[in-house]
Amino acid sequence: MSAPPRLGWTLALLALAQLIYALDLNIVFVALPEIGADLGFPGQTQQLVVSAYVVFAGGFLLLGGRAADLLGRRRMFVLALAVYAVSSLAGGLAGDPVVIVAARAVQGIGGALLLPATLSLINNLFAEGPGRNRALAIWGGAGASGLTIGALLGGVLTENFGWPAVFYVNVPLAGLVALAALFVIPRDPSRGERRRFDLPGGLSVTIGATSLVFALVEGPELGWADPLVVGAFALAVVLLVAFAVVESRSADPLMPFRLFRNRSLTVGMTITFVYMATFGVLPYFLTILMQSVHGYSALETGLAFLIPSLAIATGTQLGERFASRIGDRNALLIGFAIGVIGTAGLAVGFDSAAGYWRLVPGLVVSGVGQGIVWTAMWITSATGTPAHEQGVANGIASTALNIGNAIGLAVFTAIADLGTDGKTGEALRAATADGEFLVVLLTAAGMLAGLLTALTLRRSGTRQPRPTPAGLSTGDQNEPSMHP
Repeated sequence: MSAPPRLGWTLALLALAQLIYALDLNIVFVALPEIGADLGFPGQTQQLVVSAYVVFAGGFLLLGGRAADLLGRRRMFVLALAVYAVSSLAGGLAGDPVVIVAARAVQGIGGALLLPATLSLINNLFAEGPGRNRALAIWGGAGASGLTIGALLGGVLTENFGWPAVFYVNVPLAGLVALAALFVIPRDPSRGERRRFDLPGGLSVTIGATSLVFALVEGPELGWADPLVVGAFALAVVLLVAFAVVESRSADPLMPFRLFRNRSLTVGMTITFVYMATFGVLPYFLTILMQSVHGYSALETGLAFLIPSLAIATGTQLGERFASRIGDRNALLIGFAIGVIGTAGLAVGFDSAAGYWRLVPGLVVSGVGQGIVWTAMWITSATGTPAHEQGVANGIASTALNIGNAIGLAVFTAIADLGTDGKTGEALRAATADGEFLVVLLTAAGMLAGLLTALTLRRSGTRQPRPTPAGLSTGDQNEPSMHP
């Protein structure tokens, strides 16, 4: 059954927001060398433009999810896009490294507010089952399209208009979507009982998670024994332990631990971690291979990402069909199995003497598996969670996603660099490709952990939910309508 016309427009807008979010990931990545050259970034610190975003996005996700539950999903969606637009403008106008890193940090906060708000809107507006699965597939496909468009657009804009254009393009896009949301997305329901925001829990988990992601991201760059990295790890441990104590004693906790009794959420959270530590690190190593080993330009790199992005988009649609017909568990098993095979095949192309076309079979097969898992893991994470706690549940899964990416990059970057010390020229390129060959094989092995985790799901993914009013999830029936 198709969604009512108004919900169709709402889904289109939510998908467009995800496209913008995904577009920004690759569009900045491709422009990174030009940003470093123009603003005077030494080579080893250019990664701050990426890590500033990752650190703050990862640290604020749980807070963003709770804000969506308590302050309103549409309100947080609009606020997140406004933050995105303003910080993108600041990034484009930046004239020195400090300003652009700060702008990327604020942009990361915007992303942390946007992702759980978007997912919460989808999971509350569409009933659990095939309708929600289809909506998540469209949302996921838009994200994959954003990666493609970002890679291509990043190359075109950087080569023809300079790196500031990759920031400026977000300003009208995010601004228009935020404005349209006020007319298209149903209003937030009137608030019932007054609930606390849990400020002690919010501060401790946000600062603790931000410190943890910072240590994981900067450890490979600064060294694991660097006082700043060690201090960040220590602060993270203290604050996250304090968060657990606060939450266990709070009458209205930021993250109710009872949510983890929902096996779907717990398994979904674990799989998002594995997904981003394995599938999620591949674009980084592919970019290094293309630009540092094979000498591709920004535009050529963008074009090279077209095939895997289309494969991922195809996989997201297959993921919805599998989840609806044979269950979330089986969809995840199929996705990870395809991912293992495709990624092992992809490793063959990580050779300094190999051309792009040797990568293509692995990129296609791995990309399809990645897309299947992407859709199925969000379906799994949302299953069985009450409507009024969808925001924090999505924040939990999204936080695991970001921490998985930070840990995956930290571990695999260190492994990839083991044989490169003291080498230059052709020897360095060969050593880089060899190190990445090993890393890609290890990510394929890591995907087996995701497959084993999926086996712990109950065989109940094919059950059909009881009928609900159009556009509402099962949990929404006892809540005020989100429609005006």
